[in-house]
Amino acid sequence: MLNSFLLGALLFVLAIILGLLRLSSGARIALIFGTVAILVGSVLSLLAGSGPDTGQLWSLGSIPVTWHLQAAAAWLVFWGGLAALAAFLSPSRAKNPGIWMSGAGLALLGSLGVAGLQEGIAFLIAWEFLSFGGAVMLLADGLQNREKSGQSNLYMLALLEIGAVALLLCLLLLGAENTEFTAWAGSWATYGSAAFGIAILFIIGFGAKLGILPFYEWYPGAYSSGSGASGALLSGIILNVAYFALGRAMLDWLPRSSATGTGILLVALGTITAILAILYAFQQEDWRRLLAFSTAENAGLAVVALGAASLFRADGLNMLSTLAWTVGLIHLGGHSLAKGSMMLSADRVASVRGDYNIAQSRVLALAPWTLGIGALLGAMSLAAMPPTAGFAGEWYLFQTVFQDFHLTSSAARVTLALGGAGLALTAAIALATMIKVFGLGLLGREENQHSITGRWPILALGLLVLGYAAALPWTLGFLADDNWPAVPAALASMVKGPILIPLRFHFAFISPPLLLLMGLLLSLIPLAMLGWSHLRQGRKRVPVWGHGLRQIPANNAVTALAFSNALREFYSFVYRPSTNTRKSHSERSYFVRELHFDYSQAPVFGPWLFRPVVRFVQIMSDRLGLALQNGSLNAYLAYIGVLLIIIFASVFYI
Repeated sequence: MLNSFLLGALLFVLAIILGLLRLSSGARIALIFGTVAILVGSVLSLLAGSGPDTGQLWSLGSIPVTWHLQAAAAWLVFWGGLAALAAFLSPSRAKNPGIWMSGAGLALLGSLGVAGLQEGIAFLIAWEFLSFGGAVMLLADGLQNREKSGQSNLYMLALLEIGAVALLLCLLLLGAENTEFTAWAGSWATYGSAAFGIAILFIIGFGAKLGILPFYEWYPGAYSSGSGASGALLSGIILNVAYFALGRAMLDWLPRSSATGTGILLVALGTITAILAILYAFQQEDWRRLLAFSTAENAGLAVVALGAASLFRADGLNMLSTLAWTVGLIHLGGHSLAKGSMMLSADRVASVRGDYNIAQSRVLALAPWTLGIGALLGAMSLAAMPPTAGFAGEWYLFQTVFQDFHLTSSAARVTLALGGAGLALTAAIALATMIKVFGLGLLGREENQHSITGRWPILALGLLVLGYAAALPWTLGFLADDNWPAVPAALASMVKGPILIPLRFHFAFISPPLLLLMGLLLSLIPLAMLGWSHLRQGRKRVPVWGHGLRQIPANNAVTALAFSNALREFYSFVYRPSTNTRKSHSERSYFVRELHFDYSQAPVFGPWLFRPVVRFVQIMSDRLGLALQNGSLNAYLAYIGVLLIIIFASVFYI
């Protein structure tokens, strides 16, 4: 299996080189076959059970740099890789496709490193590959003007570098003597009460890429500067490996004595992130911005599961801890497929409309049935409707937080109970959000007659959303051989034949395969009624009811803004509205010819948290610059001398 991953890595490197040479067709082929190689390797890793291969790549002095893919990582890489493969098989909308392929190859190379590297320095390099590769993809898409796209990507990279600095501090604290991950658990345990501070650093480091509060604010700007194909990779394999990295830190390295406080923090952050993200998602008028916030929401739900796993681990409830961790894996695996289908659907809508605005454009009436089915199944999964993957994942998540009565800490029980209430609110708004994006974004009056290409990858991902849920009772067993924190008995207690259960059969149960079968059979009833009505009465054309209005119904089409206005008013205490009115005058300035009105939600953490920090750094750098850059040659030589002494001292210390 290592040969498959090695082949995939070499093909990604080849794709980077070919992309830089502007040989986009060759780079695309290399990416496709490289992704297939890592998919094969992931399957072989899951089938290998408890004996997956471990390979040494190189050495850093006396420290070997090894690569080993655990079952949890293989699971997330496989489902995220399928979404990436669909993106590569879809028509490209990038203005610079060669550069886009290079960025994708770099991001996938970094994903392999984050998923399998077992040494801290090499891991940080792979982590930077993820950030830089994503930025290259978004810039190469060129779907916004350069200034706006550059600002969005710089904002993204700035927040991601905050996370990188936090991870670097973790490396210095835990890997000062040994940068191998096998030693980090023991090193962390020596910090006593300060261990919780290191946990916060890890949450900041990995949470910056996951979009956990307050870092989700880079999502809408970055996603809206790129294509849906870029979003499929960012919401798929890149998000998945970041979650795996956070899970490894919280469940494998974190001392059990700090697990309760860390678990409470994770559940709180995940719940608030999910609520805020889906509230803001519902207000968006751009496909990519809406789906970006939806990605942050689903990442928040997965973090809630991880927090629950940490709380159960603190009380020694290993069966429940395994349940919660596995639920996070199930949720993000299905999310990769559903979000991939919706992101690629956004690209196809933009190819018809010319933009990504959510508006009634009758895309489904013009598109083949392949796009409609794929997008519908993806939207149903993100809305957690049965029998899709999203429904199975969120059902398991609710059953997990309902196990709070097993915990000994009152604070932990209250936190999980409030988390369950937050999940219910999130699920309700997510349903309305997906109704909005599907009902307004794909249905409505006719505007264009352009042909739509690239539908088959969308259909494939949509059908996989169903297949994922239906096959879940038989595929969960592949995670039983993970060496942390999985307890094989817990995985066996999560299924009973075709039925999913949360460890105990009498607590709750569902069966996605039976739901799918019954859904298909019950769908024959309305189809038969429609057929009988058509044969008896023929096809009838009647005017659309205009709610008592005399205007043509097409002129009364509901906009994305109007659809979400009721919820905006209800949760007005959450939103910070930002309005912009522009007037266009005729030759005489007092005659207004056109009036343009823009309405959006202003970010919360940018102006109140990040911008003051930036101002402080700028002020300090200006003052230090005046002191250091004094024009004295002797002072500059002294600076160089001090730096050389520090470098030599650090070498001797190491």
